[in-house]
Amino acid sequence: MKANGKTVKDILINLPEDRVIPFNKLHEVIVKNLPKGFEAAISYGGLGYVVPHSLYPAGYHCKPEEPLPFAGIASQKGSINFYHMGLYSDPELLKWFVDEYPKHSKQKLDMGKSCVRFKKMEEIPYKLIGELMKKMSAAAWIERYEAAYKPKPKAAKAKSGK
Repeated sequence: MKANGKTVKDILINLPEDRVIPFNKLHEVIVKNLPKGFEAAISYGGLGYVVPHSLYPAGYHCKPEEPLPFAGIASQKGSINFYHMGLYSDPELLKWFVDEYPKHSKQKLDMGKSCVRFKKMEEIPYKLIGELMKKMSAAAWIERYEAAYKPKPKAAKAKSGK
């Protein structure tokens, strides 16, 4: 589901009535705990938390005109979804989150690779999301991203025989 708006503010006010308070609270928790180097922005048509081009000019490898995505939130048909690339890319961070989740929510963890779905708005673990946001710096995310996704220079490929 694409966000309804062309700015962060538009997205935050153009939500279904039952989502306005929890979605905005989740956004506030994320922004309050977002390490230096990340910023809230429109990312792939939704509300994202990105490494801006001013810090990482190359942008996202799939679409270089987009800033490097890191996290995001979206109001979907049956849930508010929270996306965090650190959970997808760092097994230790994922383990920490999975272990901590039951301490913060009675709701069973409903999770994909980088997506956590919150179907019961009253069970969103805001404190846990705040703690998670502090655990990876922009520099650490760029390093992890480049190690996984940045193409190898052609000279290095030729020497390795690939």
